[in-house]
This record gives sequence, C-alpha cells and structure tokens, in this order.
Amino acid sequence: MILYVVDLDVDADLAEEYLLWLRAHMREMLKLPGFIDAELVKRLEPPSPEGRVNLGVRYRLRERAAFDDYLREYAPRMRAAGARFGERVRASRQLMQTLE
Repeated sequence: MILYVVDLDVDADLAEEYLLWLRAHMREMLKLPGFIDAELVKRLEPPSPEGRVNLGVRYRLRERAAFDDYLREYAPRMRAAGARFGERVRASRQLMQTLE
C-alpha cells in the first residue's frame, strides 16, 4: 500500500475557507484511479506557530503505479487548483509504503 502524505502549513485567518476547499479537493482526488481513501488531520503537538494551522492529508493508493500515473496525468491540474491560496498555504509532500 502506498501513502501519499501532504503536510500543509496554513495561515490561521484562512483556515476555515481553506478547509472547505480542501475537503472538496480530497473528494476529487478520491475519484482518481488507484486512490482508495484519505484522512484529514490537524497537528496538535508540537503546536503550530502563532497565526498558523498545520494540517495533513494522508491518501492511500493501491500501488506505486497509481501514484506515478497521478504525477503524470493529474498532479499539475490538482496542484494548480490550490495555487489560488498563494503563499498563505505551504505544502510539502512525501511518498511512503506501508510495511506488512
């Protein structure tokens, strides 16, 4: 199983609006081939810096090939959708594999 982890550092004044958008974005991602489910989390510890909210999305994919297809076919469009928030949201991404 592949985990695609997106960590988000969000301007606190934008958090409510961003969460509305993010939930819709996650539903779109789950329509893509190979995506199984997603989990939205908020970091509690260590606490976010003042004026910031730290969120994370953990997507589960069937296999590495599904992620490679995502990068090639869908990532530019999906990532561009979030660009409307500019520097008020910073994202970092990781790809992991579960160990059985």
